[in-house]
Amino acid sequence: MTPVVLDASALLTVLFKETGHEIVAEALAGEVIIPAVNYTEVLARQMRAGVSRDLAVSTLAGLDLKVVVWDQGLAEEAADLSPFAKSHGLALGDRICLATARHLRLPVLTADREWGKLPDLGVEIRVIR
Repeated sequence: MTPVVLDASALLTVLFKETGHEIVAEALAGEVIIPAVNYTEVLARQMRAGVSRDLAVSTLAGLDLKVVVWDQGLAEEAADLSPFAKSHGLALGDRICLATARHLRLPVLTADREWGKLPDLGVEIRVIR
C-alpha cells in the first residue's frame, strides 16, 4: 500500500466515526504520515470534545502515525501556497499538509471538499467524502 499524508480533517473522521472514516481506516493499515502542525490540530479537537490530553495522545500513538517535523524547507514550500489561501480558503494547517505531501511526493487524504476544487498544485489530493 502506498504511504499517504493525512490532513487533520481526514484523521478526525476516524476518531469521531464521521463520513469517510472507512477510507482513512484502510489507509491506516499502511504507512501514514501527518505533519506535526496537523497532529496538533487533531489533539486540540479531541480535547475540545472533552477527551483528556493523555487519552488523546495515547489514542494517536495507537495508530502508528509518522509525525513529520516542520522545518525551514517545508515552511518555505507552504509559503508558496499562500496565493491560494484567500481564494480557496486554505488555512495555514492546510497549506502545511499540502506542502508536506508535495515535498514527499505522496498523495494526501482530506475530508475538506474545497481541496477538490484546487488547481494542480503538484500533489494528488484524495477527498474522502
